[in-house]
Amino acid sequence: MMEQFVEIKAANPDCLLFYRMGDFYELFFEDAEIASRALGIVLTKRGKHQGHDIPMCGVPVHAADDYLQKLIGLGHRVAVCEQIEDPAEAKKRGSKSVVKRDVIRLVTPGTITEDRLLAPSESNFLMALGRVKGGAENSYALAWIELSTGVFRVAETNAEALAADIFRVDPRELIVAEPVFHDEELKPLFDMIGRVASPQPPSLFDSASAPGRIARFYGVATPDSFGTFSRAELSAISGIVAYVEKTQKAERPPLSRPEREQAGSTLFIDPATRANLELLRTMSGGRDGSLIKAVDRTVTGAGARLLADRLMSPLTDPKAINARLDSVAFFASETRLCGALRACLKEAADMPRALTRLALNRGGPRDLGALRSGFEAALALRTLFADAELPAELKGALDAISALPVRFADHLGSALADELPLLRRDGGFVRAGYNAELDEMRALRDEARKVIAAMERELIDETGIRSLKIRHNNVLGYYIEVTANHQALMMGSDAAKARFIHRQTMANAMRFTTTELAEMETKIANAADRALAIELGVFDALTTEAVGHADAIRAGATALAVLDVSAALAVLASAEAWRRPVVDDSLAFEISGGRHPVVEQALRRTAGAPFVANDCDLSPEQGDRHGATWLLTGPNMGGKSTFLRQNALIAILAQTGSFVPAKSARIGVVDRLFSRVGASDDLARGRSTFMVEMVETAAILNQAGERALVILDEIGRGTATFDGLSIAWAAVEYLHEKNCCRAIFATHFHEMTALAGKLERLHNVTMRVKEWEGDVVFLHEVAKGAADRSYGVQVARLAGLPAAVVERARAVLHQLEAGETSGKADRLVDDLPLFSAVVKREEPKPAKPDTLGAALSTINPDELTPREALEALYRLKEMAGK
Repeated sequence: MMEQFVEIKAANPDCLLFYRMGDFYELFFEDAEIASRALGIVLTKRGKHQGHDIPMCGVPVHAADDYLQKLIGLGHRVAVCEQIEDPAEAKKRGSKSVVKRDVIRLVTPGTITEDRLLAPSESNFLMALGRVKGGAENSYALAWIELSTGVFRVAETNAEALAADIFRVDPRELIVAEPVFHDEELKPLFDMIGRVASPQPPSLFDSASAPGRIARFYGVATPDSFGTFSRAELSAISGIVAYVEKTQKAERPPLSRPEREQAGSTLFIDPATRANLELLRTMSGGRDGSLIKAVDRTVTGAGARLLADRLMSPLTDPKAINARLDSVAFFASETRLCGALRACLKEAADMPRALTRLALNRGGPRDLGALRSGFEAALALRTLFADAELPAELKGALDAISALPVRFADHLGSALADELPLLRRDGGFVRAGYNAELDEMRALRDEARKVIAAMERELIDETGIRSLKIRHNNVLGYYIEVTANHQALMMGSDAAKARFIHRQTMANAMRFTTTELAEMETKIANAADRALAIELGVFDALTTEAVGHADAIRAGATALAVLDVSAALAVLASAEAWRRPVVDDSLAFEISGGRHPVVEQALRRTAGAPFVANDCDLSPEQGDRHGATWLLTGPNMGGKSTFLRQNALIAILAQTGSFVPAKSARIGVVDRLFSRVGASDDLARGRSTFMVEMVETAAILNQAGERALVILDEIGRGTATFDGLSIAWAAVEYLHEKNCCRAIFATHFHEMTALAGKLERLHNVTMRVKEWEGDVVFLHEVAKGAADRSYGVQVARLAGLPAAVVERARAVLHQLEAGETSGKADRLVDDLPLFSAVVKREEPKPAKPDTLGAALSTINPDELTPREALEALYRLKEMAGK
């Protein structure tokens, strides 16, 4: 057995081997040590290898999914090795013969299909990177699939956009040819991606043999009908198809044909911007606090995945964007229809994932039930929308729903029982009356005594022997018993002898059987096995039929997801008072009463406070060919970062096809979005906070064009004051003169406000504050003008710094602002006394007698006349003045 294990393990060296032994998957040697630590299970030992104990641990087969989830989450890959031979067959070769085993599947992060291992609202993409060398530059392409739903897309890219395109898809696993993975130029990219990237043999990505591999996978003569692909795209498609064949072994998932994404069809958002804006996850990695959490009102898993996909890939075509907005507007106006739609969709299960599990032979009766419920919801929707005038996107969705295979839907309805078991081996999922033989076998299995009693009555009527009995024992099985007095009736004629076969003679009874009784006995004995076999045959037939309709089912499921997203965005717009944006080809960016979609909901939920809305207008002024730049100043905690992010998020939402949190919005399509908000270091790559800031700023200044939207916060704050001011100054000039893009630049360098007099499209705006008795009140309002201070000391006091530190800081700030030290540290030390000299411990003062309180205590307002009350008030005022 260990020889067999070592042989199979050698063929899968990069995987933990789940080796099936009875009811357990066992792991041995180093695999056992790794799994024991990762899963927290006991490490034991069994037998010896080369004189050493063999480490061993195992997990129950019925609970394997839970353990797989943990291992996959930690970045491991697992090879599942099953027994592929009946143990009885192995024994025929000898009593000590080992049952044949082989790996039936490789489980990797990007190839999971089990419902328990997948989040219903999140996609699980597997991506392949293809590269073709040629000329001065390499050609790159990306292909990605969602194995559980069959989605298959491909797109060309370049070295500049490679990281952004990978993070846009957000794959769980990225496969790369080994030479590409070890390319020094791409090392920073793979370091950033981390363990998601996996090197594979270069033969998988061979573009020359790619057409043949693709044709074999899809069972076609040539892939030319799929479209014309570049060599890099063929390399990526070949890599992902070969990897699917490698991991799924003999099974073939029902992948759709590769669909190409046109370059520039989606909004370019670089990885740093995606992280800063927290589209799907917060900076800490959680979903709470992200944009998707704030806007998701979908009622189906497929709808939630489609919404996330749209948020990660906003469109750049105004026509396509407005088609989506038309759908949302339709449901926003048709609230009754919207509610009825959502009620129908709640009953629909996840059809694409169920279909894939069935195709991969991992499905069960409930997956067929998921298809049935999806069909039922789709048919109900056709009736619901029968008389509605629909916009183009919704009409296309309804056409796809109408193309669903109705006959197959009827077949599922008639074949499947109402209550379905989890596993097909449990049986009981075929509806009574669907298959006559199955009904008979079930009757025999469940009601054998009734069947025998019915046969007994028939024999009594036939023979006229009222004492005839059909009995059973372990020796004869079922038999007919009559008293000896009736021997002549049972054996008196040739016909009777032929009909009743003598089995045994007793002292006062005789026992017989018949051909019918013998056959019935065999049927009863085999009824349970036969009933299950019939059900499994029905299951296989329905699965084959479902896979045959895979394209139509996928299209219909996508249509349901489109309806879900459109209705969900309409519900969101109504609940949050969002408005439809105007999206066109201009360079406009005019937001009236804009709000941050996440912060507004958080404020309402935690503090019950309203969000302060603000306008933003970066549109070109009359006669200008380029958008404006806003230089935003104001205090810390004043709301600058929130204002910056909310405008970027409004642009994303608008181009996603959603209404936006604003009173009104007009947005000329943004083709590239850059956001640099916040600070963090990258110690693993040897980068300080300031270095990370400069790298990200450089990427923005080198890539932003006139249609870009740039959001920059606190550039230059990570270094010395004059160095930082110089960098920020030059960056603003470059944005204005060279990039010519719409931009908001937040800074604490108040000296930069002078640039407004030099740069014609630069405007000074500030976050308003109010000072009250030495405290600062943040109004969170954006207004024209410039701030003259940052109120850092006041913010420090609000943060809870010791009073002594705050007072010392005030003294230092006062001297610096007076200009007496000219920024020289040695003069500052001489001019300001030591900390201990400035900050003295205040002795507690003796309490004064509370004369005012004593006087008030003697007054009874109920007993005073108006004149006496007025006189008492004057006396109290006089006492307060003293």
